[in-house]
Amino acid sequence: MIMKENILVDKSIEFAAKIIKLQMHLVKDKREAVISKQIVKSGTSIGANINEASYGQSKADFISKLHIALKETAETEYWLKLLVKSELLAEKDGEALTTDCLEIKKLLISSINTAKKNNV
Repeated sequence: MIMKENILVDKSIEFAAKIIKLQMHLVKDKREAVISKQIVKSGTSIGANINEASYGQSKADFISKLHIALKETAETEYWLKLLVKSELLAEKDGEALTTDCLEIKKLLISSINTAKKNNV
């Protein structure tokens, strides 16, 4: 479980950095401000909640923080789809970011299921 947590932290930080770069591109090159603010909030919140889960006061708190991170992955996935559909993000770039997001989502689901089974 600790190994998965480290992978989650590392992947979520890397993903957040990509989302920040995307937001900078959207604001500078596309002059888009509304969706870019939303995606940077949800995309960086994933890792923040994963990191916070590591310091959970209880098993329930740990699981709760991971669930929040999971919800943030769903929101980020939505914004990525919307950016591609509205042609503010190239389809290949959107797919690459969505793949990263889905990988984090799978790891979160696995971690949540493991935590529910075990006494974390």
